[in-house]
Amino acid sequence: MTMTNTRLVAAALVSLAIGAAVAAQSPQLGYSDTPLLPGTKWHVHDGMRPQPTIVMPGAPGEPVPAPADAVVLFDGRDLSRWQTADGKLPGWRVMNGAMVVQPMSGDVVSKDTFGDVQLHIEFATPEKVEGNGQNRGNSGVFLMERYEVQVLDSFKNQTYPDGQAGAVYGQFPPLVNASRGPGQWQTYDIVFIAPRFANGKLVSPGRATVFHNDVLVQHDVTLIGQTVHREIGTYEPHADRLPIKLQDHGNPTKFRNIWARRLQ
Repeated sequence: MTMTNTRLVAAALVSLAIGAAVAAQSPQLGYSDTPLLPGTKWHVHDGMRPQPTIVMPGAPGEPVPAPADAVVLFDGRDLSRWQTADGKLPGWRVMNGAMVVQPMSGDVVSKDTFGDVQLHIEFATPEKVEGNGQNRGNSGVFLMERYEVQVLDSFKNQTYPDGQAGAVYGQFPPLVNASRGPGQWQTYDIVFIAPRFANGKLVSPGRATVFHNDVLVQHDVTLIGQTVHREIGTYEPHADRLPIKLQDHGNPTKFRNIWARRLQ
């Protein structure tokens, strides 16, 4: 073997070693052993799905006042319009005008029920950054207790695209990543059209439009089914109106200024 060939082989070995080291240090994004989403080439929670483009939103402002016909679900004072799924007092705390997830205390659901709805909700992921991927500032807003818009700290924090902030979890990544940094207040404005059932069968699926920090991230998407992890959700008949659920995923995420308008 010539000196030149020896150097080429050595360089190739060094390159392979560096590549292996980088791969070993890179976080594992998502899954490749989950079902394919209908009409796409992507698996549920597919880490190879393209990451949404980052779009910096405008600066956070004052809380958006509730319109006159809205049901105010949280005004910063108490949790009187919330309970656990089994009707008990919620374990979350009210601090400085925000309702704060108390990890391991369980999800909370609204006492009020909704079908078609315009929902405004403001949230802040923890200012102290801990964990990465799905373990950073994770929570969720569940329409009718079963259709989730993901809450996550997605500022400089990659995860599988259909699980980042603004995603319809497990189905649709956001059109763009409009996340603010940890600890900053952010907004979701959601228009949700509930699914319709007749004689125990689906007549029309649910649909959702979502603005994250005033940036459109979901444009009238048709939901595949209810939210599930690592699987493709299906529809099961349910009531015309159901509560809104906020998720305890083990992170002390905060919420404030929650109001909803029933759409006729």
